[in-house]
Amino acid sequence: MTDNPNHIHTGNFRRLERVVKGFANHRRLEILHLLHKEPELSVEDISERLNIGYENASDHLRKMAIAGLILKRNEGNNVRHKLTPRAESILVFCKILE
Repeated sequence: MTDNPNHIHTGNFRRLERVVKGFANHRRLEILHLLHKEPELSVEDISERLNIGYENASDHLRKMAIAGLILKRNEGNNVRHKLTPRAESILVFCKILE
């Protein structure tokens, strides 16, 4: 065991892989940016704003939820989506890489 704060425990590599896959796509990065600007959007809202198909948007959101990047909230027949703190940190990380 090390006290190095930059050390990643080897047991966490699979979990980190899942998180990285959650944003390793240009559309998912666009969705992150959109939900940062406009939280609480539905799949329909997201598909319209990004000009992508409903099923495509839904699939991206599902992958992002698995990665712990978005939270879903039911509102009548709609599901609203917002970013988790992890997703906000990823946006900061992406800005540094820009």
